[in-house]
Amino acid sequence: MHPENPHVPIIHMNVRYFELLDGSYWFGGGIDLTPIYIDRNQAKYFHLQLKEVCDKYDTKYYSNFKAWADNYFYLPFRKETRGVGGIFFDHLNNSNGQSKKQLFNFVMEIGNLFAPLYCDIMKQNSTRNYSEKEKDWQLHRRGRYVEFNLVMDKGTKFGLDTNGRTESILVSMPPEVKWSYQYPIGKDTKEEQTLQLLKKDIDWISI
Repeated sequence: MHPENPHVPIIHMNVRYFELLDGSYWFGGGIDLTPIYIDRNQAKYFHLQLKEVCDKYDTKYYSNFKAWADNYFYLPFRKETRGVGGIFFDHLNNSNGQSKKQLFNFVMEIGNLFAPLYCDIMKQNSTRNYSEKEKDWQLHRRGRYVEFNLVMDKGTKFGLDTNGRTESILVSMPPEVKWSYQYPIGKDTKEEQTLQLLKKDIDWISI
């Protein structure tokens, strides 16, 4: 989702299940939030909701999957995370000590969390006014999102390498985007504050 209002964060979510002819299987997926301007309280709220679901199934899930998201949704050539992260997991199967039913329930609960959680965040921000400068910053930050999807995302690469439907693979791109050479960042601005928080290993729940 790429909202028009720069105060409403971008969000991504997917869950998946694979099963092979030999009966082996695994679950994967994740959900992450990419604010144009980071609101610490909303980032905390987002992560608390994810942790609550994770803890119902395994108290190690949130910390492990949060670190996985930090490392996955990262632009090493920019030294920036894509946003405030979330959780990411793959290859979950019975070798993880959970039954297939338990894993299915976990993945379903993450999927069902998406709409109410994001709708709540949208409602908190959608009526906020924004300036031309804030809109310009949004388009610039969307450029980082595109960089990640085209350069780093394994799903995009897999889809294109296996002759998937290109239109469907690239539909997650923002409708409008802007690349700026050395975008000027003013000192002590909201833009600078956001950049300072695009880091791995931030404890958003305790921030």
